[in-house]
Amino acid sequence: MTSVRILVDADACPVKDEVYKVAWRRGVPVKVVSNMALRVPGHELIERVVVSHAFDAADDWIAGQADANTVVITGDILLADRCLKKGATVIGPNGKPFTSASIGGAIATRAIMADLRSGAGVTGGPAPFARADRSRFLQALDEALVRLGT
Repeated sequence: MTSVRILVDADACPVKDEVYKVAWRRGVPVKVVSNMALRVPGHELIERVVVSHAFDAADDWIAGQADANTVVITGDILLADRCLKKGATVIGPNGKPFTSASIGGAIATRAIMADLRSGAGVTGGPAPFARADRSRFLQALDEALVRLGT
């Protein structure tokens, strides 16, 4: 059995510092995955994983490592879907969990928004990251780790 760990889709993750704080408090190892060298704290629980610059290389690495003892932090809906299928717990940086029940709707909404942006001149993206998102994330990560027995 693999011990509980956290995998972070790090390239655009606004809550890396929060992940580190929770990981240190609970003694949970973290792998920070990106396709470029990011600065991470020098700590035995934190490991930087740099993958190739190939399209979806970080997603492929994370999905390949995900299992029922993994908490994946990502805002990428398609990566979330892949990880859920492997049994992982998946949390968005805004603290909202991706679940088997919610992922289908999230994928459909993503497709609709992509169509609208490409054809109708609709622009914009998600709402700006807020303090409430950070707080919700900390609570969701802590709850996920408790459920996994840390």
